[in-house]
Amino acid sequence: MRSVRVRILAILAVLVIAGVGAWQLLPSGEAKTDAITVGTSDVVTSLDPAGAYDAGSWAIYSNIYQSLMTFKPGAVTPEPDAAESCGFVGQKLQTYQCKLRDDLTFSNGRKITAEDVKHSFDRIFTIKSDVGPAGLFPTLDSVSTEGRTITFNLSGKDATFPQKIATGAAAIVDPTKYPKDKLRQGNQVDGSGPYVLKSYESGNSAELVPNLKYKGALKKTGEAVTIRYFKTSEDLQTSWDSGDVDIAHRQLPSETLAELNVNDPDVRVTEAASAEIRNIIFNVRDDSPFADKKVRQAVATLLDRGPLVRKVYQGTVDPLYSLIPTGYIGHSTPFFDTYPSSDPKRAAQLLEQAGVETPVPVKFAYREGDMYTKETAELRRQMEKDGLFDVSVEAVEWTKYQKGYAAGKYDMYTVGWFPDFPDPDTFSQPLVGTGNVLHSGYSSKKMDQLIAATQQFSDRSRTSNDFKDMQSLVGEDVPLLPLWQKKDYVVAKSDVAGSQYLSDGTGTWRLWELSWI
Repeated sequence: MRSVRVRILAILAVLVIAGVGAWQLLPSGEAKTDAITVGTSDVVTSLDPAGAYDAGSWAIYSNIYQSLMTFKPGAVTPEPDAAESCGFVGQKLQTYQCKLRDDLTFSNGRKITAEDVKHSFDRIFTIKSDVGPAGLFPTLDSVSTEGRTITFNLSGKDATFPQKIATGAAAIVDPTKYPKDKLRQGNQVDGSGPYVLKSYESGNSAELVPNLKYKGALKKTGEAVTIRYFKTSEDLQTSWDSGDVDIAHRQLPSETLAELNVNDPDVRVTEAASAEIRNIIFNVRDDSPFADKKVRQAVATLLDRGPLVRKVYQGTVDPLYSLIPTGYIGHSTPFFDTYPSSDPKRAAQLLEQAGVETPVPVKFAYREGDMYTKETAELRRQMEKDGLFDVSVEAVEWTKYQKGYAAGKYDMYTVGWFPDFPDPDTFSQPLVGTGNVLHSGYSSKKMDQLIAATQQFSDRSRTSNDFKDMQSLVGEDVPLLPLWQKKDYVVAKSDVAGSQYLSDGTGTWRLWELSWI
């Protein structure tokens, strides 16, 4: 399959050359003006930034809302967007200040103030949605304002705080439209991002038009874009085959991705290294069969990632043996080192040491979807084949699924994770820290100490050993079990430029980079 492996820089060069030539050949009166249609099987769970912490919601947030900071394509350090400037005060990394631009307005015309920024952060913790982003800011004690200056007071050092306020969690909202103590209902949005949400139909479509009032880091606000949401990868495939979408991203079926032909003149294919990962999450609460870590270790001992990679995902993912994926500081392979191959005999011994009867009954839930059904069937087969576990499976619609695992309804469940920002911290505190957003019930004083230690240094190279120790602890405690790391594919028609910017590892969906050739 691997002739499809096109490097981003090479594609960028081709697009630039093709784009320039195409524009030179087109008469000025024949340039396309239709909206560019982007198809995805991601799900938007809420249009209110205080009510969602998932890739589908944040993808649209980065276009219709504005945060104090933002990332340039491929950058690891954020730059001001709604802010005029930002920085730590003193050497303790516990006070962070931003000065708001004075020329910002919401799309409804209302001027943006520093108090609006404070309101946007405060309501996250007041509402504290069970599927919201509060878990991203464990060190944020309070927010205060003076004039155009916003001060963030932290309970401990956090060198990654500037990156966190460049995410969808820090989207600035209008207090007159977004209540302080509850989520905004309906399909209306008042933001200050590069796009205005013209119309929205949940689970179906979102129409975006350029926001002519936008002021910030971007030099352009792009062309009109229509996002179409599909329930399954197969539905997206059907729409792509019929020509109803101009770009398909996240995600065509693995079988299709494996057979993509980079030499097809009608299609532009970007395959990028991605930090998107997928884990089995264990409910470690006292009433779960996985309360004892030896039972969790037994699953880790049984699991063989090979069939997942080859048979289920057709080689479009790579096996993952660590909390932190490849390409990030501190990456190591504790799950390969400790559980190098499937070992039913060792798994049986671990279950005997845990004092549980076999087969151990387990309730295994997963997000509804064709590929996840295949994945879960393979994982169930591996757990049951030696008679050690009796696994019942349940497919659940995504929104209900999030609420279900947040309430502790499942013994084990699979969750994909897309980085919030380009730093290994995005895989630590949110996933294995006390009060983690996966709601696993896992808490470790040693783990929290290691997380705090990694947040001490602005020079991130100094965190490598602590991250490696953290991953070793995850390999021992097994609050989660890494499965795979995904390659990211964007497939576009040949007359659309800029599709490679939808996937660059910073977690930002740059629809404003799209244009007709």
